[in-house]
Amino acid sequence: MTQTQPARLMEGTHLARRIIGTGAAAADRLRQRTGTAPCLATVLVGDDPASVTYVRMKRARCEQAGIRSRHVALPASVSTGGLVETITALSEDPDVHGILLQHPVGPHIDERAAFEAIAPEKDVDGVTTHSFAAMAFGLPGFVSCTPGGIMRLLDAYGVGLSGKHAVVVGRSAILGKPAGMLLLGRDATVTYCHSRTTGLSGLVREADVLIAAVGRPRFIEGAAIKPGAVVIDAGYNPGNVGDVDFESARERASLITPVPGGVGPMTIAVLLAQTVEAAERQLAAG
Repeated sequence: MTQTQPARLMEGTHLARRIIGTGAAAADRLRQRTGTAPCLATVLVGDDPASVTYVRMKRARCEQAGIRSRHVALPASVSTGGLVETITALSEDPDVHGILLQHPVGPHIDERAAFEAIAPEKDVDGVTTHSFAAMAFGLPGFVSCTPGGIMRLLDAYGVGLSGKHAVVVGRSAILGKPAGMLLLGRDATVTYCHSRTTGLSGLVREADVLIAAVGRPRFIEGAAIKPGAVVIDAGYNPGNVGDVDFESARERASLITPVPGGVGPMTIAVLLAQTVEAAERQLAAG
């Protein structure tokens, strides 16, 4: 069975623009009230071309939203201790309200130790264990940006989650795992899968809502999609290809995110919105 009409696209670009616009207005109000604009510090290890591009894009969006950007570039040879020392200094700097460590950081670095050096109140990318615990228990805190963007997309398109079966394909600490926690918090029934799951296609076929975040191009084929399912492709692979085979999946899904232009813009929008929120909290606390 297939859909009589191709799936409707869940466009993230326009929604992200609205979120950034709202954040820009809040940042301007904060600046007028306190004399201080929100500040996001970006930390980049090495000169990986993709990472350099991502950081440049995020800094450009900051400027558009009235958020100050402080960039810290470290050599690829930096040690875990050196990276932790840099992040700790930013965490202690009252002029910095949010910290983004661009990953990956290199195989010789303990990435988790680096993430944990970010003060919880400045973890606007939602990468620390403190932030994950807050997501899992429904407590105040900052969500991981891509899962947070996914939830905003689902809300914007009126996707009800209560009682629905959500299948998350991927188990990364900053995407798959927190996405499942956020879905569970909205009363969805969540199944975690990954590239080594036995019988993956059968589990995917049961999903009312599918989150693909495994990092493999066209890993999920359209034939595995339940007719009428909502498909969120959080993958981004060389050649502008997602983790889902878009054309075949679109014939079966009711809603589907494009790659690019779906989840990606939402990630940056949530990062900026949370930076403004972090600045508001810190300045209010004095």
